[in-house]
Amino acid sequence: MQMISSEPDRAISRSDAVSLALFMVAGAAIAVWSVVASLLRIIEVAPNRDVRVVAEFAGTPAAAPIGPGGAPLEVALDRATLTVPSLPGASWAAVIIQQVVAAATVVTVVTCLMLLCWALMRNRVFSRRNTVLVSTAGIVGTLGFAAVPFFGNMAANGAFARLSDPDFENVVMSVDLSSLIFLTFAAAMAAAVFTIGDRLRRETEGLV
Repeated sequence: MQMISSEPDRAISRSDAVSLALFMVAGAAIAVWSVVASLLRIIEVAPNRDVRVVAEFAGTPAAAPIGPGGAPLEVALDRATLTVPSLPGASWAAVIIQQVVAAATVVTVVTCLMLLCWALMRNRVFSRRNTVLVSTAGIVGTLGFAAVPFFGNMAANGAFARLSDPDFENVVMSVDLSSLIFLTFAAAMAAAVFTIGDRLRRETEGLV
């Protein structure tokens, strides 16, 4: 006959509680910093005048003053900051969306992890709620990792078109596919671990 266990949950150690609390404080600081940075960037870009845009290059040759006496030598340019008088409407909107997505991604992931830490501090590891939190953090983090550089690339393409009118072709995939694949794998693995852990908890719950 199965019996429901009445054994009380054991509290985590004080050192573990302090570590989780510090992690939550750091997460809150990161979330606030992300929102502030995005707002400052939006305020900078909103007038659409002399907009700075980070652009990726496909090994474009450029001259850099690194030779003897500061003589220019040819180098392969792969990243630079462009300043354009104004961006086309779609590119301007892409910069704004990029900042909103970046802030929303960080805040969502941090919030999920902080709620997970709070559950751990209450000695609740495997549960459906924690599985949802881990899965949400993984999915949102992965999508945000891909979306932020995607919108940044849209803005860069608009800057290239405005500066070159539009004779310069520079189609570069700004998303690091290897990092994206690794992040997707890690998120899926974490979700699987919590899903299996929750199922084992439910299967063994009430057994003595």
